[in-house]
Amino acid sequence: MTIELPSTDQAATGEGEVYFVGNATTVIRYNGFSILTDPAFLHAGDHVHLGHGAYARREVEPACQIADLPPIDLVVLSHHHGDHFDDVAAQELDKDLPIITNHHAVPLLREQGFSRGHPLDTWESQDVVRGDARLRVTSMPGKHAPDHVAHLLPPVMGSIFDFSTGGQHQFRLYISGDTLLHDRLHDIPRWFPDIDLALIHAGGTTLLGTVVTMTGEQAVRAVEIIGPSTAIPIHYNDFSVFRSGLDDFRGAASRAQVGTEFHYLAHGERFLFHSNRTSP
Repeated sequence: MTIELPSTDQAATGEGEVYFVGNATTVIRYNGFSILTDPAFLHAGDHVHLGHGAYARREVEPACQIADLPPIDLVVLSHHHGDHFDDVAAQELDKDLPIITNHHAVPLLREQGFSRGHPLDTWESQDVVRGDARLRVTSMPGKHAPDHVAHLLPPVMGSIFDFSTGGQHQFRLYISGDTLLHDRLHDIPRWFPDIDLALIHAGGTTLLGTVVTMTGEQAVRAVEIIGPSTAIPIHYNDFSVFRSGLDDFRGAASRAQVGTEFHYLAHGERFLFHSNRTSP
């Protein structure tokens, strides 16, 4: 079922921005849509429970709090975990916001009072429309942990955002989610070529002695596989469980065999983008 948003007078300009709040939390604004990803707003020094007796301390203050956000149309949630949908989000976000996520997360969100969860299987899509503007969110394959500990962590999805206006495709954005390198990543550029911008989760998160998100070097390898025009690393320094910081990513990017332009955001910074596409 299509999510229909109220019409506005805002004209489609082809200009957009990514605002980096911290960790995997961003606000993506493009052609009248305002999308919040993986909302986590705990303060530096606070702890999140990651399950099975594991905790993580937030090391970096988020760039803003929920009250500071612009009006949000929807949330895209890669997975329901304490560092991606925290207690602040559960308490302060509008319970009527539509949330596009995976099947594991929807009942957990419902228990927290969020009744508009839209679950996706891998490769399944959800359309969001506002007037003649359309956003199609498609779930991408993700693998959160090696097989021997996969049962200890919630399943995760990446996502593709396809923006169009009046039937003309304008911009394609990929978010990796908390994935490791795995074979199914090679399927993404086959089915979704010409990715304009990728937000890549790095950090080398280590739980119970096992790395469960890509290191900086692995994240750059994922960029080489996906082949976006521009890539921005996120999820690289916010929590005490991260073992591979931004310097690891930068070093690997300097050696990368790919035509991608790498861009780096600190908390509170914005990346401005523009679509020059002229055909569907």
